[in-house]
Amino acid sequence: MSFSKHKRSTGLVGATAPLLAACEGPQSALDPAGAAADLIARLWWPTLLVATLVTLLVLSLLAVAVLRARRKQTAMPLNARQSRNLVIAGGIILPLAATIPFALSSFSIGRVIDAPLPDDAMTVEVIGKQWWWEVHYLDEAGERIATTANEIHIPVGEPVRFLLKSDNVIHSFWVPNLKGKTDMMPGRTNVTSVTADEPGVYRGQCAEYCGTQHALMAFLLVAEEPEAFDAWLEGQRQPASAPQTQAQVDGQQVFMQAGCAGCHAIRGTSASGDEGPDLTHLASRRTLAGATVPNRTGHLGGWITDPQHVKPGNKMPPSELTPEELTTLLGYLEGLE
Repeated sequence: MSFSKHKRSTGLVGATAPLLAACEGPQSALDPAGAAADLIARLWWPTLLVATLVTLLVLSLLAVAVLRARRKQTAMPLNARQSRNLVIAGGIILPLAATIPFALSSFSIGRVIDAPLPDDAMTVEVIGKQWWWEVHYLDEAGERIATTANEIHIPVGEPVRFLLKSDNVIHSFWVPNLKGKTDMMPGRTNVTSVTADEPGVYRGQCAEYCGTQHALMAFLLVAEEPEAFDAWLEGQRQPASAPQTQAQVDGQQVFMQAGCAGCHAIRGTSASGDEGPDLTHLASRRTLAGATVPNRTGHLGGWITDPQHVKPGNKMPPSELTPEELTTLLGYLEGLE
């Protein structure tokens, strides 16, 4: 039985169907689309139930104490033996009985979801920036074969190894539908893995406060059938297509002369900047600015001319272009598929 079928048939989940419906979506840890996230969700539900029962018990005891205190007659205090038994039962036995099973379950789940991957598992290097994600696909020798930004594609049903790095502050890599959080620390490479059991587009998020635009440091993880993924990766490995029209030639000249090439790379051209995202296949991406806005002409134009309005505090300066220059530049960038 697949985990999704099991989830629908579980009595606890069935009893909490309204709550579950409110927790579904492309960035919900309670709507798992992979085995690791499913194990985490299965642990979360009983944890929620026990925590709720404990909270209700504590509140009930508090209510009893308040009501007894308001009575005119003073209740007989507990004797030493009763007090000792209450402390042992309520302060030692009950907390241990409630926490030890969950601690053991958490340890067991951690070992399962972080089990070693096959040596031939695909490896993706992700570098946390302020505030976007640089993504490199690596071959068996660890050499970079494709570069993208803020959008990660993986094949369905295959484990993918992620090498997580940061060249600035601490970030945290989190795709709630597929896996728990893994920190990205300067000077260190942390390793995690992700396996998607269902095709889909899942939203990832930085889960560690990292500065002004932490809340808008997101990315998309696209899980697709292996054949579609192979075709996508092969396309990403290629250099940018040469301009096909005079308007695109003019747009490329604007890109080079306006200073864009100082921060951005476009493979197949002389643009080799590394401060901003690689734009070689910009038009194939779904979003811009760390999944802040959709990748459409109007949003792209607004991002180029006034990036601080879209994402205040980011490191991209505004571009002072004439309307004609902006139009030709957009035409060129939209041809980078």
